[in-house]
Amino acid sequence: MQAFLNAFDTLPFGTFTGTSHGRRYVVVKSGFSGGASQKLVAEELGGTDYISLNLYRTRSGALLRPCEMPEAKVIGFVLDLRIDAAPYGGRSVSVP
Repeated sequence: MQAFLNAFDTLPFGTFTGTSHGRRYVVVKSGFSGGASQKLVAEELGGTDYISLNLYRTRSGALLRPCEMPEAKVIGFVLDLRIDAAPYGGRSVSVP
């Protein structure tokens, strides 16, 4: 779980593109409740794959809650995700 958390924490907030397991995705990472809750959603570009998870930071530790998919799928996605070198010209873009 620590490798997942390390990889997740390096991802920028906002919208960006990247590659995981040879597929390209548009990814949105959002934070709520002062960072106590975070959400990541990714949609495959030109494909049908979809990733969605919520991460809750509690006093007793991090709780990963994938949205209707196996935990192993979201962990594998995040661990393999390589963001584009300069997504959107190097700035994060929020989706309304």
